[in-house]
Amino acid sequence: MKQFDLKVWVSVSDDFDLQTVTRAIFKEVTSRPCDMDEFSRLQENLSKEIGGKRFLIVLDDVWRTCGYDSWTKLQAPLRGGAKGSKVMVTTRDEKVAVLMGAPAGEVYYLKTLSDEGCLQVFEQHVSNDRPPNFELLKKKIVTNCNGLPLAAKTLGGVLRCKETDKWEEMLNDKIWSISDENNIPPVLRLSYHYLPSPLKRCFAYCSILPNDFEFGKPQLILLWMAEGFLEQTEGTKGMEDIGDEYFGELLSRSLFQTSGKNSSCYVMHDLVGDLARWAAADTFCRLEDKQHGRCSAKTRHLSYISAKFDGEKRFETLSGAKRLRTFLPLPVSRGYENYLTRYATFDILPQLKYLRVLSFNGYKLTEVPNSVGKLRHLRYLDLSHTLITCLPESTCMLYNLQTLILENCSKLKTLPSNMSNLSNLRHLNNSNMPSLEEMPPKVSRLTHLRTLPNFVVGKGSASGIGEIQSLHLRVTLSVGRLENVIDVGDAKTAQIMNKEGLEILQLEWSGTREKELEVLCSLEPHKKLKELTIKGYNGFEFSKWIGHPSFSDMKSVKLENCKNCRFLPPLGQLPFLKKLQIQGLANVESVGAEFYGECSLPFPVLEVLRFKDMQNWKEWLPCKRDEEIRVFPCMEKLSILGCPKLKGWLPKNMDSLSQLYIAECEELVVSIANYKHLRMLIIHGCKRVVHRSGVKFELLEIMGLHNISEFRLEIDGFIRGLPKLQGLWITGCEELTCLWENEDRWLQRRISNIIGGNISDSPSHFIQELRALGKLVGHLALYL
Repeated sequence: MKQFDLKVWVSVSDDFDLQTVTRAIFKEVTSRPCDMDEFSRLQENLSKEIGGKRFLIVLDDVWRTCGYDSWTKLQAPLRGGAKGSKVMVTTRDEKVAVLMGAPAGEVYYLKTLSDEGCLQVFEQHVSNDRPPNFELLKKKIVTNCNGLPLAAKTLGGVLRCKETDKWEEMLNDKIWSISDENNIPPVLRLSYHYLPSPLKRCFAYCSILPNDFEFGKPQLILLWMAEGFLEQTEGTKGMEDIGDEYFGELLSRSLFQTSGKNSSCYVMHDLVGDLARWAAADTFCRLEDKQHGRCSAKTRHLSYISAKFDGEKRFETLSGAKRLRTFLPLPVSRGYENYLTRYATFDILPQLKYLRVLSFNGYKLTEVPNSVGKLRHLRYLDLSHTLITCLPESTCMLYNLQTLILENCSKLKTLPSNMSNLSNLRHLNNSNMPSLEEMPPKVSRLTHLRTLPNFVVGKGSASGIGEIQSLHLRVTLSVGRLENVIDVGDAKTAQIMNKEGLEILQLEWSGTREKELEVLCSLEPHKKLKELTIKGYNGFEFSKWIGHPSFSDMKSVKLENCKNCRFLPPLGQLPFLKKLQIQGLANVESVGAEFYGECSLPFPVLEVLRFKDMQNWKEWLPCKRDEEIRVFPCMEKLSILGCPKLKGWLPKNMDSLSQLYIAECEELVVSIANYKHLRMLIIHGCKRVVHRSGVKFELLEIMGLHNISEFRLEIDGFIRGLPKLQGLWITGCEELTCLWENEDRWLQRRISNIIGGNISDSPSHFIQELRALGKLVGHLALYL
């Protein structure tokens, strides 16, 4: 793998689209989304990006939908790669290999697993309990798996959910011997057969998901809830908790699996997706699916991949689906630059009277028609990432609505005044709505509401902070425009302390108001809170609850633009604080004892510390309580940015520090000898960098020193003692004192070995050539 400059993996799957695959390659190569519409321009830019570079591109799971013409066009921009570049294709179809002209010797036929390998995979996914006759059952298990890892994995998931005395019965089930015209492996049909009825409905609903589509657990549970698939029994469990159990059951049976790209998302294997479509039969429709792409009178659930322009022709087939329950466009990119015809919103929508799920996620939609209020069965409405400026008042007639998603509706200023009529609303996702001016009145009537990430305090009492008193909110709450809180009693009425479902709390002021400290004191949360952010607070001191050691679950704290505070709170007392960001506290001049607090070991597990834009910060005092105490014993990343008056030295003996980033700290002196386990060192604009001890940086990979007034590196053979160094940049150092003896020839040999060429013996020529080589070398670039 090391011989390739670029390594790209693109999942192609059953619907080969030349533009989509090319865009995916471009995105992987450049690490940025592709916003080019013209295909020839896209190819030209891709050609420039990979020109002269040796690449490995894997096109995974290519089907026969890739025609010869598309294949040749796909190759065109790749021909400028360096010699030794490779394109690897995986496919289930031998004819694809023939189509692509692969010589017989370059086709690798994947073999099935050995019996031992099958058992190993099976045992990874089954429980630790074994039936007494397990040794006799092994042969049956191996036979039924037929050498397929997916079968072994799925069978393990099926049997782990059954009592061991049922294993033999399931292994002898007649399903193993029944042929199937849909080519669904018997083990998958068995897995579905033994699902409880509620889980069968939930799994079949997943037929709306395309192959390789990454989905999140919360969204899928809310869709199940909207469709009425979650069966509530007598007890205290909410529908979301039941959905979580259902999801866990399908995951444990290996019908879902964690995505390899994003650990918070999930995917279904293609064959499992086939099983879901088989189970759903003709009740589902995906518009781009060549087999199931036409709606009928039996169609209940529709999904499709949203395109750049979705016009009237795209929805012609909807005329036959009179009882549609799900209308779900699925955005596959994060660009959110898609356009939707008015025909869909103003002509088709009023006809779909039985809709339970409706989404326009990602479209540049500016208006929602009033007719949406007539969709009386609607339970899930997703308008996120659209350009709407308001919601029609008719939305408040959706009495069955459970989920309303308005995330990233950046232009939405107000919510309907009668929103309190939505008595069944459980989730209102209004995060990242910077234009929202205030909450509608009487939000307190939404007693079933569990999700409200953004509450904006209004100037009138109708939308005051006290409205959240009766809401049983979970996970995240951001309270904005706290300067509108006039009565401290109203803040106390909110009873933030009683909302134990909250894990993340943000308190934000956008202006100045008297009694800010009293308001902050009144908003003390419960002790199990995990993350806290305070922004724009204009009081002169922080409340005593901030940094109190009783907040034993607090993992992250961020203080931002609290411009009047002169001292930091005692955050060192938080026993499990891992991440701390302090930004824009312009009045803080000293950081010392008040910061560490009164505990025996300050910041015992802190891993990330970031200071930024501390314009008047002058000194960082060491912890004086006990000279033997090593403050920050677990610190891995330290950043200090934009602190022009900070003088003196940084804390010493941070043995776990792996990344140090300092910028625009013109008075600061940095002794790098204190941090021997560094992997990355970037210093831009400080007074002095020194290194005089014999400490060796055996882990250092990246070192960049820029615009440093004085750089003292007085260790002979320093660079030779950096065995893992990959990048070295030194620019704009006014006074450079280095012992470079024998360094230049060592570097010369190293560069020669890398590029296989000869470099002049003259150090001046050597440096010029290094400057010319720059990043081309790829392993080491030295700029002076």
